[in-house]
Amino acid sequence: MALIKTVRDFTPQFGENCFLADNATIIGDVVMGDECSVWFQAVVRGDVNFIRMGKKVNIQDGAVIHGTYLKAGTTLGNNVSIGHRALVHGCTIHDNVLVGMGAIVMDHAVVEENVLIAAGAVVLENSHLEAGHIYAGVPAKKIKPIPPDVFQHNIERIANNYVMYAGWFKQ
Repeated sequence: MALIKTVRDFTPQFGENCFLADNATIIGDVVMGDECSVWFQAVVRGDVNFIRMGKKVNIQDGAVIHGTYLKAGTTLGNNVSIGHRALVHGCTIHDNVLVGMGAIVMDHAVVEENVLIAAGAVVLENSHLEAGHIYAGVPAKKIKPIPPDVFQHNIERIANNYVMYAGWFKQ
């Protein structure tokens, strides 16, 4: 069973049909929409600031979602996929975004909708990522617009697949 903890009088809240892996950790001021999933060894730590998630958000294995005390909460839109071992910290990520494996998104960064952040990219504090583009590198830079077929294949497919994968574990 996932570790779900109340901290500072905040208890995590979950929408309908959410999946929490056995060793996932969800703490404090966390509010999740419907059909979200938090996978093995992932940590969603709303102890020092809020974490808000839309619908069909997946936090993949080993990822960490956190914020900065009194300065930066974290907001994730709908259809957001946070890749394995990614770190998302005190930022705003709009709808239909893929944060690649091992990527880092820092405080006060704003990621507009329909963005793909490549594996291993580092989005620096206060960055603003423009809608409809791929970002990669350290620090992350705009690489190119996302062709519609790449967007369809890599972002929407992954968000939808994680809803399906979660169903496998509920049987």
